[in-house]
Amino acid sequence: MIRIMNGVADTAEIFARSVSATPPDVESAVDSVLADVRTRGDAALFDLTERFDGVRPGSLRVTESEIEEAFELCPDELIEMLNKAADNIREFHSRQLREGFEFKRGNAVLGQRVLPLASAGLYIPGGTASYPSTVLMSAVPAHIAGVGRIVMVTPPGKDGKIAPAILAAAHIAGVTEIYKVGGAQAIAALAYGTESIKRVDKIVGPGNIFVATAKKKVFGLVDIDMIAGPSEILVVADGRADPVNVAADMLSQAEHDRLAAAVLVCTDERFASAVSMELERQIPLLPRAEIARASVDTNGKIIIVPDVETAVEIANAIAPEHLELCVAEPFRYLGSVRNAGSVFLGDSTPEALGDYWAGPNHTLPTMGTARFSSPLSVDEFIKRSSYICYTREELKKAADGIAILARSEGLEAHARSVEIRFEERK
Repeated sequence: MIRIMNGVADTAEIFARSVSATPPDVESAVDSVLADVRTRGDAALFDLTERFDGVRPGSLRVTESEIEEAFELCPDELIEMLNKAADNIREFHSRQLREGFEFKRGNAVLGQRVLPLASAGLYIPGGTASYPSTVLMSAVPAHIAGVGRIVMVTPPGKDGKIAPAILAAAHIAGVTEIYKVGGAQAIAALAYGTESIKRVDKIVGPGNIFVATAKKKVFGLVDIDMIAGPSEILVVADGRADPVNVAADMLSQAEHDRLAAAVLVCTDERFASAVSMELERQIPLLPRAEIARASVDTNGKIIIVPDVETAVEIANAIAPEHLELCVAEPFRYLGSVRNAGSVFLGDSTPEALGDYWAGPNHTLPTMGTARFSSPLSVDEFIKRSSYICYTREELKKAADGIAILARSEGLEAHARSVEIRFEERK
C-alpha cells in the first residue's frame, strides 16, 4: 500500500530509497572483468559472454545478413513506428546543433570550432529487456552530431542473437557497428579496445550495477554520459485531475524496477485516496505486477500540500527524472520549474509519450542530478575547440599585461615567451 503523507518535513525523504554505495563484491568483480578484457581482448569477451549470458556467439560482430533477417522478422507496423519515432527524435534533436563563432579584437582573430566526436559507444541493455526506443534515443543524436563511428554493444540472447527490434532500430538510427557483448566486459571493450572492437571516445547508455560501475571506472580514459539510477516520476496534480490516469502514469515507472520511485504531490485529500485505490486496482493487472508492487510499497508516496505552488517547490527540491504537471494551467507553472529531467505538461501528456514518441530524449538525469545535469543530447557527442591568431602588433599591445600576470603566478618562462619576441638579438 502506498504511503500517504500530509505535507512533508524533509523533501529529501520523498525519493529516499535503498540505494547505497557500490558493494565491494561488485567492485571487485568489475575490476576483474576490466583487467581480463584489457589483457586478453576478444578471448575474454567470448569467455565472459559464455559465463554471464550462457551463450558463446559464433562471432562478436553482427553481420549485414543478420540485420536483413531482423527486418524480415519484425512486423511491418513496428518498422513503420520505429521510423516515425526516429523522425520525431531527429526533428527535436536537430535543433540542438551548435555552430562555432569567430570575431576580431583589433587585428586579432579569435573563435571556437564545434567538432563531432570521432567515435561513440552505445550500451543497450539486453537479456529479459529489449528497448529499441533506447537505441533510437542514443544513436539519433550521435548521428545528427556527425559522429563517424557509432558502435552499439548489447548482450546476446540464449540463441546467440540480438532481438530483431534492436537491430532494426540500430539500422534506422544510423549505428555503424553492432557487437554481441554486454555487461562490464562490453564497457571494457569500448574503453580499451580489443582485436574486434576498436576503442571509442565516449560511452553512453543505461545498464545494471555492473555496467554502471564499469562506466565509472573507465571514465577519464573515455568520456561517459551519466550514471543513471532507478527510474523515478513525480506527478503534481490538482483535485480536478483524473485519478485513473495519474495512477497509470505512476505505474509506468514503477514497473521498471523494484527500486523505481513513483510519487504524487497533490492538493486534495480525496484525490489522494482515489489515486491510492486506483493503484491497488491497476497493479494486479500488470504483467510486471510483482515489480510494480515492490516499487510502490517501498518507494511510492503521496504527499498532500496546500497548493500547486508548494508542490512545484517540492519538485524543485527533489529534481525528479520525470515531472508531470497534471494541473488546469500547466504552462502557468512551467516557468517556476527549475530542476527536472523532462517536464510533461497537462492531462494528455503522459510520461510514456516522452519515452517513445514525442522527440525529446528519454535518457534523463536521476537521483536529484537534474539540479546540475541535462538529458542526453547532441551536445554529448560534440567537443569544442578554441583558436587564436594575433599579429605582432596585437601581441605587443598585450605583452606587458601577460608578463605581469605570469610573474604574479611565479611563471617566469611564460612571461619571457612573450617578451623574447620583442628583444633585440645580436
